[in-house]
Amino acid sequence: MFFFSKPKPFLRDLLGADYVDIHSHILFGIDDGAVTFEDSQFLVESMIEFGTTAFITTPHTIFTVWDNTREDIISKETDTRNLLEAAGINTPLRAASEYLMDNHFVNQFQSEPLLTLKDNYVLVEMSYINAPIQLYSILFDLQVAGYKPVLAHPERYLFYHGNLEEYRKLKKAGCDFQINLLSVTGYYGEAVFRTAKWLLDNGLIDFAGSDVHHKNHIRAFGNKVGIKDTASLTAAIENNKIFR
Repeated sequence: MFFFSKPKPFLRDLLGADYVDIHSHILFGIDDGAVTFEDSQFLVESMIEFGTTAFITTPHTIFTVWDNTREDIISKETDTRNLLEAAGINTPLRAASEYLMDNHFVNQFQSEPLLTLKDNYVLVEMSYINAPIQLYSILFDLQVAGYKPVLAHPERYLFYHGNLEEYRKLKKAGCDFQINLLSVTGYYGEAVFRTAKWLLDNGLIDFAGSDVHHKNHIRAFGNKVGIKDTASLTAAIENNKIFR
């Protein structure tokens, strides 16, 4: 008797017909994502083709690198939405931000409201070089201020790959985790893929974002998913609907 393994799906086919993308860089001219409106339109139309029915786009807020203010982001959100609507694209779009956790971020959330994914959920990230020394203090103070941290792409922080139990510590400290969809195709390399798989296998992933910046990311949605059991990934994709 012959047994045939189920073929691995293409990433784009896992999104279904009602995906809410909670992490992208589709606002043009505001960070390292879309450069022109034409780029924004391409990214939006491509993700709609894959099944996206709502966007919560998240331009970077990084002190001295992408010094985006709340007003800057809202203004660019309005410009982009108006241009998309003029092009006949009416898929819901609103803007939050992806905040780098550092001392400037602490001053920011203690002095002004943050742009959240919804309600008190705020998307945060760390440097890819190392975690901030005061990481757990920042997470504590952020929650005292009334926010729920959603850590962007935890699988991409290489400094945790040698000590995976640090991820459980972050969860206990109050973080939800948002995986990058491209991680499960090996787009960011084997080490990131392995960590993404471990996080999914251990039930630590809450949400899934595209993190699309450019055309190469869109093309990579045509790659096959490297993991055999996609149940945890599809559950994370489904969980995004709470942000609609």
